[in-house]
Formats: sequence, C-alpha cells, structure tokens
Amino acid sequence: MFFSGKFQPVEVLMVALLIILMVYLIRKSIKLFFDKTSFLDEPREETLMHFANQVTKALGLVFFFIYMLSHFIELSRLFTGSVVVAGALALIFQHIIRDYIMGLTYLFERQIYHGDYVIINGNHQGKIEEISIRHLKIRQFDGFLYSVSYSNITELQNGSRGRRRVNESLVLNFRQNPDDAFKVMEEVAQTCNEKYGEYLLKDEHGVPVESFKFNQITEMNVDFRGHRYSLSGLVKEADYVEVSKKVRYELAMAAYQNNLEMAESLNTTP
Repeated sequence: MFFSGKFQPVEVLMVALLIILMVYLIRKSIKLFFDKTSFLDEPREETLMHFANQVTKALGLVFFFIYMLSHFIELSRLFTGSVVVAGALALIFQHIIRDYIMGLTYLFERQIYHGDYVIINGNHQGKIEEISIRHLKIRQFDGFLYSVSYSNITELQNGSRGRRRVNESLVLNFRQNPDDAFKVMEEVAQTCNEKYGEYLLKDEHGVPVESFKFNQITEMNVDFRGHRYSLSGLVKEADYVEVSKKVRYELAMAAYQNNLEMAESLNTTP
C-alpha cells in the first residue's frame, strides 16, 4: 500500500502557514543583510534579492508539495525507486533544468543585473524588470513586457556598464539616390555632435570615445522595402533614452526637409 494516514485540513493549513512564515523570514533576513552591508554594488544586490525571492518561493512550493504527497503515498517506498524516478523527471523536465542552470550561470558570471538595458537575440531591447530562476523579463521601449527563458537566449548584449551605443536609422526606398542620402546622413551626424556632444561618453582627457557617425548602409532589402542607413554614437548610460529620442528627431526632420524617399509598406489595397 502506498497510501498513508488521513488528510488533516487543520494540519495542512498550519504547515502551509509555517512555510509561508519561513519564506518571509528568509527574505527579510537576506534584505536586512544587504541593508547592513556594502561590499556589493546596488544593482548586484537588487539582482540577488530578486533571484532569492524566486528561489525561496520555488522551495516553499516544493516542500509543501512533498508534504501533501506524504498524505497519500508512502514516500519511503517511493524513494526506493528514486534513481528511476529522478531519471524520468530529468528527461521530462530537461528544458526547465537547462533554464535553471543557465540562469545560475548568468547570475554568478555577473553578465546581467536587475535594471540593465539589454538586447536579446538581436530584436528585443529594454530594461530588465525581473530576473527569475527560469526566465528574464524586460520592459521594452514600446511599453510591452517581454519574457524569455534562459535556454532560448542565443545572443545577449548588455549596454549597462556605464556606456550605451545609440544606434538609430532610416529605412529608405530603393528608388532613393544613395549619394543624396549619404550627404544628408553625414549632416545629421555632424548636427548631433554639435547639439548633443555633452551626452557623449568621454575618456579621462575629456575626448569623446565615439562621436556620432554615419555608418552608411547597414542592411539591404529590409523586409523587401528598402535599405537601412544607420547613425550611431557612444553615450553615457543614464542619457541613452533621452539621446535616442533626440537623434530620432534629427533624422525625421532631415528626412522631411530633404524630401528623402522613405520605404513604404508592400501591402497595398486596390
């Protein structure tokens, strides 16, 4: 017989409350420890706090699940086949296990912190809002919250190490003369250096590490609509969002004043 004992609702409730209390005390202890110490920087502390909250929550659920299981199954008999069970569970949950391992790798190798601005897999960028033991959540610039499991991250660019590269572009129509577009983009880069040079990241001598510059055509046949003309510059992390807005404005104004032929959607209605 695998069944053992009777189901005791009051006892179950007490155990659940005890587990909740233990999780709460552990979290408060960790927070108090970080509040009283200063050997880690603030982003690192916030990251560890978020990760610890996720781990304590998961462990609490696991312990409660095991306790509930013990009311219906004799765990001593079940554990005699623990090797087989562990192998089967590892096979079933291999994707989840891989997420956990990669999450720990990102954390302990200090590749990401809570609040970092990142680009994931080349097409999702924003600020890290949550670091859990299985996935990462970033708030994109369009306001959407993007979640991705660690095992699905093939490329991660972190721009929060005191510097960010503003990289804005115009996608112009195939019929646009590249020579005219090159001239306008060079003028925009010069304008940005004159108007927003204070935001550029500078070395110890006060010289910009990387001024705004025109990178020519960085992508051909974008979505079968046109070519991408890009402009970039290295700025201070705190100014990244504001500078990006200003550079986009300069590009939009230059396109309007010079009648650049923007790429159009291929979806046309008769």
